[in-house]
Amino acid sequence: MITKIISKVFGRRKATASPAKAGPVIYGPSKHHIRKDLISRGARKTCEELQRAGHTAFVVGGAVRDLLLGFQPKDFDVATSAHPDQVRALFRRSRIIGRRFQIVHVMWGAETVEVSTYRAHFTKEAEEERQDEHGRVLSDNVFGTQAEDAVRRDFTVNALFYDPVKEEVWDYQHGVKDLIAKKLVMIGDPATRYREDPVRMLRAARLSAKLGFDIEPRTAQPIRELKPLLAHVPQARLFEEILKLLLSGSAVACVQRLRELDLHHGLLPLLDNALEDPVTGPFALAALRATDERLRDDKPVSPAFLLAALLWGRVESRWKALEAGGEPSTPALHSAMHDALDAQRGKLAIPRRFDATMKELWLLQPRFLQRGGQRPHRLLEHPRFRAAYDFFELRARSGDAPLDVAKWWEDFQEAAPHDRDELLRAVVHDGQHEGGQKKRRRRRGGRGRKPAEGAAAEESP
Repeated sequence: MITKIISKVFGRRKATASPAKAGPVIYGPSKHHIRKDLISRGARKTCEELQRAGHTAFVVGGAVRDLLLGFQPKDFDVATSAHPDQVRALFRRSRIIGRRFQIVHVMWGAETVEVSTYRAHFTKEAEEERQDEHGRVLSDNVFGTQAEDAVRRDFTVNALFYDPVKEEVWDYQHGVKDLIAKKLVMIGDPATRYREDPVRMLRAARLSAKLGFDIEPRTAQPIRELKPLLAHVPQARLFEEILKLLLSGSAVACVQRLRELDLHHGLLPLLDNALEDPVTGPFALAALRATDERLRDDKPVSPAFLLAALLWGRVESRWKALEAGGEPSTPALHSAMHDALDAQRGKLAIPRRFDATMKELWLLQPRFLQRGGQRPHRLLEHPRFRAAYDFFELRARSGDAPLDVAKWWEDFQEAAPHDRDELLRAVVHDGQHEGGQKKRRRRRGGRGRKPAEGAAAEESP
């Protein structure tokens, strides 16, 4: 639809040598299918109020890109000629945040709209004064024009502006053309832009995979050489970008793109091990696919669940090794969990707010194999039972746990109370809990006693 409607209009404009001074290609309401009612109420009202006060204001970036592609964005950002203090003065429920680049959060009920002032475009000399020794931008609180702001954005498809008052799309960087061509193109010199912000390399992988776009060769070429720069990015910001990638709804495609660009090694040990281990790799891949499916079905997802799944291979292999060395099972599992988290933190720390949930999911896994007495009833009442069962069931479908046990638990949790008793009796009858019965006999004082001949005859096959 986009191709048919606007390709002719786009062809009337030619690119100019200086993108910062170029005028935009403006597509009126008849040239695109975005309508103001597709914009969130908060973003629409923010633009209207800013324009009423004499400023320019546009919905910008990924929201415009997604709307042109026929997707409904989750968030709407606004770019404006108003400075942060002017925005703050206009909206009672607002606050200025950020140090590297100040933005304003404007609150409309439960919705928060992020409002940024147009950023300036610098000469090479002025740019170098604002960078560290690796080329990373340390300060960006200098404001400019809308055309300069478009140049400062990363990819051409993210440099699109939409005016919800006039219902116009403004395009300074030929982003519409690249949308039509399904190409991800960096604005400016790619190597310089990656040095300014190395996270753009991860963003290139995520966006190209999520949108099904090719990365333009010139945009992709410097990534392998410059990937060590990611080591200089603050870990909290790096983890945030990785989490966006894993929860993008296209995690499988994103991880494949990371591997194509050689960005996965060393960055996330959990990805290295999870996907390359022939034993646990299928489970890790199944967890990524399950997360993608839930997001496509608009179901909630748990970052802790996915992270626990990706680290499970490391936990399980270490657990088995410690057990083989003579350590009791439960202490061995505790040690394996701590070893796995410590190894991950050596490269990219998982925030500790996820630790408790991840550890609970891991610790509950062996309890699914203990189906005697009251233990299944107690496990069923555990607050994390459902998540832990989903984890176990996903392991079973991937060949990492007994499938018949996962099916038994599915029946057990859905059964009426009297049917649950029957399921428990069936486990004992089938001999699946024989080990637990022997342990109880030893605790009752049978240790060291020779069984009667009749009893021995009854227990022999």
